[in-house]
Amino acid sequence: MTSDAGNENCLGWAARDPSGFLSPYKFNRRDVGVDDISITITHCGVCYADVAWTRNVLAHSKYPLVPGHEIVGIVKCVGSNVQRFKTGDHIGVGTYVNSCRECEYCDDGLEVQCSKGAVFTFDGIDTDGTVTKGGYSSHIVVHERYCYKIPENYPLASAAPLLCAGITVWTPMMGHKMNQPGKSLGVIGLGGLGHMAVKFGKSFGLKAMEKSLDFIINTASGDIPFDQYLSLLKSGGVLSLVGFPSEVKFHPASLNRGMKSISGSLTGGTKQTQEMLDYCANHEIYPNIEIVPIQYANEALERLIKKDVKYRFVIDIANSLK
Repeated sequence: MTSDAGNENCLGWAARDPSGFLSPYKFNRRDVGVDDISITITHCGVCYADVAWTRNVLAHSKYPLVPGHEIVGIVKCVGSNVQRFKTGDHIGVGTYVNSCRECEYCDDGLEVQCSKGAVFTFDGIDTDGTVTKGGYSSHIVVHERYCYKIPENYPLASAAPLLCAGITVWTPMMGHKMNQPGKSLGVIGLGGLGHMAVKFGKSFGLKAMEKSLDFIINTASGDIPFDQYLSLLKSGGVLSLVGFPSEVKFHPASLNRGMKSISGSLTGGTKQTQEMLDYCANHEIYPNIEIVPIQYANEALERLIKKDVKYRFVIDIANSLK
């Protein structure tokens, strides 16, 4: 490996302003450090975060902005300290690419909850002070710790949505012990996240019975009548938020009368993510995807806004980004 192996010109698609319109953009990736991996990207899932950040919904987007945090590909080269990967391996990168690696959360493999804040895969500030750029691009350089082994028998295109949509629903379901057969599950919002919750629930042997649910996962970002949904829970039941409604309103009695609770969750740690990927491979769980070329990215984002996808777009970077 040469020291400048990761610093080739990288071709991506970027938004230049809050219109969110994406077009070709060349930039440099950082050098491959001793703990880094240079990854040739083959596929990237399309997440609603790509819409929100390219269009500056949260008012802190830094342009030019290259979105994409459901990244899969093939290892191109590795730094001298890298142990878990070698050239040619199938590999994935999710929603964050760095953390402090010192706090209690990082020590527990829950880097997404890092006390100093995890560094997002795009529009974050990287170790060299540059703004991170995501997977709508030809390659990426990432510290080994934030990379995942994609089982060789698992299709790369199918693996991409697991790295955000999959882990986002897996984490609260496992955290609330919903992998026990016979428990009952409700899912609000049957999109990229929701359809994976249904697939996991079916694999776990869960049931769905009205007004007797152990757990409801709300993947929707639209406003919902929380009191009505809380009434569907059993005593001690949990409503878990992984979407971002504009507000959460409910009557205290909706919780107090049945010892019910509302919780929140956001993707997952590196340990959980690898476990989820291995579980999907072992149990043959595959997201429903529509594969599109990078030239279709703007249309894909428009269709995502209109909920016109069943259930996740995946960009075929390898065969379309030229």
